[in-house]
Amino acid sequence: MPKAKTKAATSQIHAVVGSDESEVKRVATGLAAELTPPDAGDFGLEVIDGAADNAEQAAARIRSTIEALQTLTFFGSTKVVWLKNANFLGDTPVGRTASVQSALEELSDLNNTDLGSDVIFLISATEVDKRRSFYKSLVKRAEMQIFDRLDSSRSGWEEEATEIVRNRAQKQKLQFDDDALDLFVLLTGGDTRQIDNELEKIDVFLGDHVTATAVPRVDVDLVRELVPLSRAGVIFELGNALAARDLELALTLVRRLLDQGESAIGILLVAIVPTIRNLLLAKDLMDRHRLARPRAPFQFISAINRLPAEATEHLPRKRDGSINAYALGIAAQHAHRFETKHLIEAMQACLEANLQLVTSQLDHELILTEVVVKLLGRNV
Repeated sequence: MPKAKTKAATSQIHAVVGSDESEVKRVATGLAAELTPPDAGDFGLEVIDGAADNAEQAAARIRSTIEALQTLTFFGSTKVVWLKNANFLGDTPVGRTASVQSALEELSDLNNTDLGSDVIFLISATEVDKRRSFYKSLVKRAEMQIFDRLDSSRSGWEEEATEIVRNRAQKQKLQFDDDALDLFVLLTGGDTRQIDNELEKIDVFLGDHVTATAVPRVDVDLVRELVPLSRAGVIFELGNALAARDLELALTLVRRLLDQGESAIGILLVAIVPTIRNLLLAKDLMDRHRLARPRAPFQFISAINRLPAEATEHLPRKRDGSINAYALGIAAQHAHRFETKHLIEAMQACLEANLQLVTSQLDHELILTEVVVKLLGRNV
């Protein structure tokens, strides 16, 4: 997610931490290169590997760091000491041991003194226990950058992930169509490492088409072709196919999910019912409150946020109690394809299918096929 950054009074101590391992490593590596004097040669950067296998090794790495910070530099030049990829700062069995905590207290005491103008300390870690005194000391003394992985169960993660993808795509001179961007975000789930990998894959694929005057466009077909379709991706694509009234694709995706071992009742309740329900809710909101069809999901989110509380109290909520507005925004883009009475009939068909799946011996693919056809067929 976007970095949180705090800057202490001194810039001799730098910390790059957070659960987003890819970003922590990338930023820390860049910062080490930036901080190391260009004319210091091999003596300008001393790296201590913080990936310890046990408490004894972790304590030894910490004390090696202390020794490096206290060692005089050669020729009076500035030296950077980097405790890299420390894995003992979190609430783990190794991190809780007395030997590690004692060594960290020594390091913290050293950080709280004047390291000298010729020494810079950099520490990077992907798991930290913010309750520990060492972390609290870092917050006070260090210029700190925090990179936490997006939580896809939290409301609003899609907006943050979209900004991450858009910014990184611009750096690689890639331009996404709106629907392609939405799909890419859902398939990569805000994981910056996967985002970078998939953008690189797309960039290489389009490399031959880049010109000085034309920025290559990334459409939804290209995303479907290149980005791996996980279980969550197939479910999302099935919802999109239903909303877009693409009968052939919807049936293909139902069959793929069944082939992957998904239960028919799971497909019905996780993909088909939520899609129909969101279409019905979005259409109702648009009709009752005269909301325009959005060009992007976020436009509908803004429109919902402007409605009075009583107009949205019936909407489905996420675990944190907030409205699952992004899904409604996607549905609002397609709600014009359906009549309200057809969506109500489709919900009834889902109820009947649910009963058939748990009480009858009918073929499960046939039951789901009938639901999809009732929703998307001409006589829905």
